[in-house]
Amino acid sequence: MDYNQIIMDCETKMADIAEKFKEEIRKVQTGRANPQLVENLPVDYYGGKAPIKQVAAINVPEPRMIVITPWNKDDLVHIQKAVQESDLKVNPQNDGVAIRIVLPPLTEERRRELAKIISKDKEESRIMIRQVRENIWSEVQEMNREGGVSEDEKFRIKNKLQEVVDKHNKGLDELAEKKEEEIMKL
Repeated sequence: MDYNQIIMDCETKMADIAEKFKEEIRKVQTGRANPQLVENLPVDYYGGKAPIKQVAAINVPEPRMIVITPWNKDDLVHIQKAVQESDLKVNPQNDGVAIRIVLPPLTEERRRELAKIISKDKEESRIMIRQVRENIWSEVQEMNREGGVSEDEKFRIKNKLQEVVDKHNKGLDELAEKKEEEIMKL
């Protein structure tokens, strides 16, 4: 394995971690309705589980309202139950045709709670990035012991690994900061 391949592998793994973090914070409620809040909630569907987006249309007619219209009216009860059991802490209304979810305005306390959740998720992502770096560094050291990588190349790789880590950590910080700013906006 050559120098460029090692760095590309590292870059790919860390980009995946950053993308997962981005997906996680996208789900964090900001007081505005967003289909992503409910689209992946599991619903009982013909004896199995399916995400809401596969059994219903999801619309946002107002800034704080989500309307879920199932393709089969028999699924209304299952969708309502899935939303009630989720961690959204909302009370869905079943009008016989669709499920309506009105999102309450965020309190200051809830905004701070959400900001802490984002910080925790960011820190977990940073830890995973460090683990990727450590695993790759261990591989490089092993390659050095076996004679596949020179001492100079080993330290060049170490420096490049740190650059990649710093780049992804900076990206995580920017994503978290932007989301926290969005949450704290009244």
